[in-house]
Amino acid sequence: MMVSNKLRIAVIITTYNRPDALRSVLEGYLAQSDTNFEVWVADDGSTADTAELVKYFQIRAKFPIHHVWQEDIGFRAATIRNRALAKTLADYVIYTDGDCIPTSDFVLQHRKLAEPGWFLSGSRVLLSESFTAKVLGASVPLHTWSILKWVGARISGKINRLLPLIQLPDSPWLRKRTPQRWEGAKTCNLSAFRQDLLRVNGLDESYTGWGQEDSDLVVRLIRSGLGNKSARFSATVLHLWHKENDRSHLEENKRRLREVISATHIRARKGVDQYL
Repeated sequence: MMVSNKLRIAVIITTYNRPDALRSVLEGYLAQSDTNFEVWVADDGSTADTAELVKYFQIRAKFPIHHVWQEDIGFRAATIRNRALAKTLADYVIYTDGDCIPTSDFVLQHRKLAEPGWFLSGSRVLLSESFTAKVLGASVPLHTWSILKWVGARISGKINRLLPLIQLPDSPWLRKRTPQRWEGAKTCNLSAFRQDLLRVNGLDESYTGWGQEDSDLVVRLIRSGLGNKSARFSATVLHLWHKENDRSHLEENKRRLREVISATHIRARKGVDQYL
């Protein structure tokens, strides 16, 4: 079922003290083939230089860019995503990160694939540490690159894989082949109707530190009756290299996720409803 071109879309971009990466990401959104969307920079406590950067892009953009900020008291990506979700009135929400550059038709592909009863999970291409430094240092416009340039980048080891950048014709059978699969779906490239996200109470903020809160969301979306529709080979982000996040809470978060998988609830225990 094709959704309307008038579907109001919000792109929620999480960020934390990485304005160089966020600059490249926002440049990618300025160059989108579909400009009928709004951006929410969901800021997990960055310093003032990120706010100044957002103001710069607000002046340049042909679409609304909003900045929602919270105090820096540790990793709280779920919280700032929920705050942004509560503020937007868009029909449809695309989650991504401030170190993930969109390809030029990223928003368009999410729009084309959006379908009631489903959420979308897309893919990412990882950039090497040295290539990331070059991209950020020289402001390389990756969103303009042809597939031939990406082939060269793969051969030279600048990216970890090429296949996600090759677009395939839309195939309902292929995209809906694993509707119950939660593994691999990440909030660096995930979209859903806002009403579906509100029904499951958004992300669960009871997770501490980095890891598993996005899987928790996907498990509950599926349990609520939605299917996982693949946006691979259509909607791809270019993930800039960064140091590994603090994983000191990962085992506890994995334990929490296992409990959620074996439970029956669909609503986050501590979710978006506190901001509505």
